[in-house]
Amino acid sequence: MQKVFVTGAAGFIGSHLTDRLLADGLAVVGWDNFATGQKRFLEGALAQPRFTFVRGDNLDLPALTTAMKGCDFVFHLAANADVRFGTENPRKDFDQNTLATFNVLEAMRANGIKRLAFASTGSIYGEAPVIPTPEDAPFPIQTSLYGASKLAGEGLIAAYGEGFGFEGYIFRFVSIVGERYTHGHVFDFYQQLLAHPAWLRILGDGTQRKSYLYVHDCVDAMLHVIRLAAAAKAKHRTQIYNLGTPEFVHVNDSVRCICGALGLKPELRHTGGARGWIGDNPFIFLDTKKIQTTGWKPKLTIEQGILATLRWLEANRWIYETRKGK
Repeated sequence: MQKVFVTGAAGFIGSHLTDRLLADGLAVVGWDNFATGQKRFLEGALAQPRFTFVRGDNLDLPALTTAMKGCDFVFHLAANADVRFGTENPRKDFDQNTLATFNVLEAMRANGIKRLAFASTGSIYGEAPVIPTPEDAPFPIQTSLYGASKLAGEGLIAAYGEGFGFEGYIFRFVSIVGERYTHGHVFDFYQQLLAHPAWLRILGDGTQRKSYLYVHDCVDAMLHVIRLAAAAKAKHRTQIYNLGTPEFVHVNDSVRCICGALGLKPELRHTGGARGWIGDNPFIFLDTKKIQTTGWKPKLTIEQGILATLRWLEANRWIYETRKGK
């Protein structure tokens, strides 16, 4: 890698990745439409001479193709990641995740770029019958439009690998936590507790089991795998890695951690049921042996990642104002 193109560069994970690539001495072209990304997350990058920012949307293929010119590697992180509200606007997942991925691949093909990393999701496993869930687990019925749209993106990447010789790295994440976090359970719980510290609404019965990964561990994992260049040597030139921690927590455990750190003892109001919404997987725990055999391991535990997220939100309450209506 010498000049890298990052979709979703102003987003939560994308901005951290951008900072890391620049720190490693690479040139970076950041691409974002600011649908959920924040310009403030790019303040450090914008001060770097090796960083170029282009405001644009993945659905604008001509502009995307032009912006990507001269790059030799693409990190495709931009997506609609809101699983909970997927059924309210089904077109959004298709456009922002599946069609957008097709456009990224076509822009790469037009520019002769053949190396790609893709932010996928553990949601594609649906309600997996195998726990911990390995990369080669059988696929059950898809339970969310988000997961289905990401799975379609994975299929396109694998097919472009076969058809055009692309080298693809597909990363199936658990939920990511950390600084610059802009949606998810820590964000929602803290927002509620700011508004009414005496009580907390929890979707589902709180026994859902979830796994989380700290954002810097996520970035480390992606770069570690890419530098191994395993996909270039593989038969099908597409490698898939689960990214997560070798542990999980119950939602109620997260609640206790957050409330304890804030010194609060709110009344817990569970909505009931094993699932908080359509597509809410009651047990997410990915098998990460494949990446761990390469020498990578997460540095932070789930609890440490949750607390780092909470402390950032406490110091950056402006994010709640900017996220209104998004």
